Amino acid sequence: MRRTMAAALTVIIVFSAFAAPAQQAATNSNSKPRSKNPAKAGAPSVSDQLKTMQDSIQAQQQEIRQLMKQLQSRDAELQQLQQQMNQVQSTASQAQQKADSATSATAQQQTEVAAVKNEVTDLKTNATSTVLSLQETQKNINSAIENPLAIHYKGISITPGGFVAAETVSRQRATEADINTPFNSIPYPGNALSNISENAFTARQSRLALLAESKVGSTKLTGYWEADFLGAGVTSNNRQSNSYVLRQRILYAQAAFQSGWTLTGGQQWSLATETRKGITNRQEVLPQTIDSQYQVGFSWERQYGFRVVKDFGGKFALGLAVEGPQATIGGRGFSTITTTNVGTASVTTTGNAFVDGPGSGGGLYNFADTTGYSFNKTPDIIVKAAADPGYGHYELFGVLSTFRNRVYPCGVVGTNANDTAPPATPTTITCAINASTSPSSVGAYNDSRTGGGFGGNLRVPLFTKKLDFALQGAAGDGIGRYGSAQLADITLRPDGTQALIRTAHALGELEYHANRKLDIYAYFGGEYAWRTAYQGYDSITVTKTPAIPATATTTAIPATITTAFKLNQYGGYGSPFANNSGCSTENPPSNQLTPSGGGTCAGDTRLIMEGTLGFWHKLIQGDKGGLRWGIQYSYFTRSGWSGNNAGASAFGISPKAVDNMVWTSFRYYLP
Repeated sequence: MRRTMAAALTVIIVFSAFAAPAQQAATNSNSKPRSKNPAKAGAPSVSDQLKTMQDSIQAQQQEIRQLMKQLQSRDAELQQLQQQMNQVQSTASQAQQKADSATSATAQQQTEVAAVKNEVTDLKTNATSTVLSLQETQKNINSAIENPLAIHYKGISITPGGFVAAETVSRQRATEADINTPFNSIPYPGNALSNISENAFTARQSRLALLAESKVGSTKLTGYWEADFLGAGVTSNNRQSNSYVLRQRILYAQAAFQSGWTLTGGQQWSLATETRKGITNRQEVLPQTIDSQYQVGFSWERQYGFRVVKDFGGKFALGLAVEGPQATIGGRGFSTITTTNVGTASVTTTGNAFVDGPGSGGGLYNFADTTGYSFNKTPDIIVKAAADPGYGHYELFGVLSTFRNRVYPCGVVGTNANDTAPPATPTTITCAINASTSPSSVGAYNDSRTGGGFGGNLRVPLFTKKLDFALQGAAGDGIGRYGSAQLADITLRPDGTQALIRTAHALGELEYHANRKLDIYAYFGGEYAWRTAYQGYDSITVTKTPAIPATATTTAIPATITTAFKLNQYGGYGSPFANNSGCSTENPPSNQLTPSGGGTCAGDTRLIMEGTLGFWHKLIQGDKGGLRWGIQYSYFTRSGWSGNNAGASAFGISPKAVDNMVWTSFRYYLP
């Protein structure tokens, strides 16, 4: 670009140099006529002109050189300025970059600083948390070492439990009982016990428990043992040592699978007993009573059981159990022969059936148990469904029981033909099989009956779980022993066969949780047994009196045997013809150890009711155990079936017993 400008400038200057003389000549020609002889006119010579032109050219060249120098200088300046500008631009760009970089760096630095501050804060927080966590961990480790929640042995966690109890019970009318009440033995007015009170002071309900847990793969294994001192041994007494023995309450093994199936075997609460959630062991909901017989109307047994339970996601569960059976017999008037040898004061009674036996000491049964051990044909079978829909807990269950006894059709027979003065027609009861009048086992057979019933339990929380409301009940034939009052399962017909007694029991509960330390409870329950009565019982009484020596030579030896017959009598359970004439009559005792049971009173229990009010207050509750105390009051009524004294009176007498009882308890619970 600069070279092009320089060439153009040179051309202009040369053109100007040649154009100036020509213009001057033209001017001269216009002003004066041109001389024909220039020399003569005084014009410069050619050499002068050439010299002038040369000088002019030199001057022009000099100017050109100066201009070129100026251009070069200007180009240099421009180039320098351009360089400076480029440098300035570069510097500015670098400065901008630095500024941008500085700005970015400042923001990044600020971000980094903020991040560092946050990291420092987090580090401080984490450090503090770590220190606290380490301190808590160390504390927990020390606590676990000094106060372990469980004892660990070969992968098994063993957790002890239980409580120590100091308890009392006061009864307005005595029942000859300790802390637990025999509800079906509350004395009628004619019983001597109804006229005296009793007080018992005991630590026998103190309890020991041991829970062992482990896992094999995904299967949880559990063993549980629980015992108290409400058992009695041969040396047990209430005089000095108070040596009551440890007894088995609960003892079972369990396998819980991840699929929801659970297998449990051993002595445990019956499947009929209410649970708090699902069908789960150690979740049984028991009345809060101090009385270890719990509450009239409560469904329960502690007995052998093998159960299979399937849980469906915690909302629904099904269970099936086979449990230890037992028949309890009630009623009166059964067919018998009673033979009395007056000289030796021996009495022998023969019947036409047997249901159970007293037990064999050699067979590890309590041979002194007068209630007897039944000879069971099959176990009791119980099925149960439990639902936990999200509000409350609901259960339905069914019980199937089988009863068996042995019947002797020729067991109660006889005649009075040997009496001194026989009636015109001797009274005779003969064997229907061979017409014999001598008792025998001819035609003996086993009699089996099937009974059972249904029941249900429900429990709902009210007022934000401050109050629990519960109802439970069961009814059926031959299930009386599943109620707390232990009404009888069966009675006997005149021919010795079994008759199942229909029973029903129910319980209503209110439990108020005032605060975390105080629980108040109120219960009302009842148990009812229907009449199961029959006519036709045979009673034969044979009295043998030794002969008087003075008459030993006489021929009236048979006169020393007296036979009395009672035919077409009334018996079974709750007979309307029962003799209740002595239910309010007190008799003197037979000896100093046996209070009188009163006069004749055959009123079998129709209805037992109990109303209970009590509380538990936790004095201390913490990681190292707890202290609590409580008081319970109960009001009982026991009503018997009416009887008109075998038709002697049209007016039926229905005996009734009333009792008031108060319990106190002071307990220390293991943590």
